[in-house]
Amino acid sequence: MAAIAEIPGPKGLPLLGSALDLQRDSLDTFLRARHEYGDVVRISAGPPGLRSVMHCVFSAEGAQQVLATQTANFRKDNRLYEEIRLSIGNGLLTSQDADYRRQRRLIQPLFTKRQVDGYAAAVTLEADSTVERWRAARDAAGDTVVDVIREMDRFALRTVARILFGADIEAAADVVHDNFPVINAYVLRRGFSPVNSPRSWPLSANRRAEEATRAVYAVCDRIIAERRAAGTTAAATEGDDLLSLLARASSEEDGSLDAAELRDQLLVFLIAGHETTGTSMTFALHLLSRHPEIQARAQEEVDRLPAGRTPSAADLDRLPYLTQVLKEAMRLYPAAPLIGRRSVEAAEVGGHLIPAGADVLVPPWVIHRHPDLWDDPERFDPERFTPEREAVRHRYAWFPFGGGPRACIGQHFAMLESVLALAVLLRAYELEAVDREISLVAGITLQATGTARVRLRARAQTR
Repeated sequence: MAAIAEIPGPKGLPLLGSALDLQRDSLDTFLRARHEYGDVVRISAGPPGLRSVMHCVFSAEGAQQVLATQTANFRKDNRLYEEIRLSIGNGLLTSQDADYRRQRRLIQPLFTKRQVDGYAAAVTLEADSTVERWRAARDAAGDTVVDVIREMDRFALRTVARILFGADIEAAADVVHDNFPVINAYVLRRGFSPVNSPRSWPLSANRRAEEATRAVYAVCDRIIAERRAAGTTAAATEGDDLLSLLARASSEEDGSLDAAELRDQLLVFLIAGHETTGTSMTFALHLLSRHPEIQARAQEEVDRLPAGRTPSAADLDRLPYLTQVLKEAMRLYPAAPLIGRRSVEAAEVGGHLIPAGADVLVPPWVIHRHPDLWDDPERFDPERFTPEREAVRHRYAWFPFGGGPRACIGQHFAMLESVLALAVLLRAYELEAVDREISLVAGITLQATGTARVRLRARAQTR
């Protein structure tokens, strides 16, 4: 142990540590910490006696240790995950140990490649609907200006609601859209605060969050109850929406999901599923709108798809460059910019000792920009993701879906949804950036603030 180096880090202010820097711009604070102190950095924030300490791991090798090779020691036991668990239940995102393993075994068959490919029609239906809605919003000059932050959030939420609930899409999508921002802000504030009041206290923030949570729970409970009340009807037993499949999922070893467990899983898919995909598509469109030469190449590829029909899952292999565009957008703007764990026992990571009980942060935002892994890391360059270049890169140089046994179960669906939807949108429109820069904040997911407006021009019909 004597040979293990002390973990360096910024001292910050005497009374507040790095709290103000993290509050002003946490993403830039982490980038500067890596640049100034190396790949394992200790950052403290808050007043003495209430100070929180983060042990930040900024290397691909360190990320692999924390997320994949030492998973029993680095667990989802930190305060943020506890706050998420209290707000949206004990689903796949937050459950642990036997609960997690049982849920994963029951749900994994619903996310095989074959099963996920069957969701493609719901994706393209919503993408086509978005195109038609944009066409109806043309101005006097025949152009349309849209905010892709709002538009892609709407698209992703409606798509996942359609896949989850089938015909019950409208009520579920509207309730989540109206209430999740309240839940998100509440969880984030409590997750990073050194001291929290009990949720039961009659404070306005507690009441607003409770009302929002109750509304989201209620719509899920209502739909589940209606399905179960349908009994043995064909609609109840043969439905192919994800709720029906989840309700039928069972095994001799694991039993099946009860109503509360169903609701917890639905909330994870509704909230985590739409937020992450909406973010990835937002930034893919934003970057394409700023790089017309890359956009043109992607559209040439889309135009080579068979004419006269909507793209399908079978077309993914025909869209390698568009897939590279999406991956590069997810490198620069990972939907989960910060991944947190807590150590059970002391462990060596990158030549430094992470103490027992430490909060550990593994930020894709920083590792995706590490100069040892990426040349000119701030440049948008889809060529980074050719098969040849991916083959020689460290597995944890790019990990927008996390890694190890807790990697996102929906990653194939997220890629399918995003690539097919981008293909539909790029076939219909050329994009030109109105807002060149987007302000960001790291929440539970990467949050764009302000607007990301894009001018749309209907493409000439060449086929």
